Amino acid sequence: MKKQIQRQLRVYRYVFYKETLVDPREHFWSFVGAFVGIFCIAFIQSFSLPQLENVFLIGSFGASSVLVYGLIASPLAQPRNLIGGHVVSALVGVTVAQLLPDIIWLTAPLAVALSIVAMQITRTLHPPGGATAMIAVTGGTKVASLGYWYVLSPVLSGVLILFVVALIFNNITPKRHYPAKGSRLRRSKWRYLRRRR
Repeated sequence: MKKQIQRQLRVYRYVFYKETLVDPREHFWSFVGAFVGIFCIAFIQSFSLPQLENVFLIGSFGASSVLVYGLIASPLAQPRNLIGGHVVSALVGVTVAQLLPDIIWLTAPLAVALSIVAMQITRTLHPPGGATAMIAVTGGTKVASLGYWYVLSPVLSGVLILFVVALIFNNITPKRHYPAKGSRLRRSKWRYLRRRR
């Protein structure tokens, strides 16, 4: 029994070590991508809005940056999930905010729960999408006054900025590939290129 426990501990130690072992170059490119992506959104916002109205820089973009620049091979970080998850969740959040009275203990959990189901149905599951839906109902008067424009800007415009920056910085080195090698987007690109030959 003791040998079996010791063996299991060695396996856990090895797995934990391998999971946390990341090349410092990966840290560098994750940092650069996240910095540039959020910088672009904040920079555009600084020209569009007064300093106190940070509508374009919603919190869920920070969480998306972790996935899109730090865990680029994750199925939850792929373009369909990144863009679709935020847009679907924003639509759900705004709809809940429009249809229900402003009762936070009802609208916030309903927006998050419905956005999860909507993302599952559309196969666009992206964890920060839940935050996007919740911001639509808890964002205050600035977000509420946007209505369905919230879906286009800040959500869609911000997500497209994150996506374009991810395409650039996650493909600079031969070790990083975004979208992931096995993703639908990459497979369809190769099929298209083969047909053209």
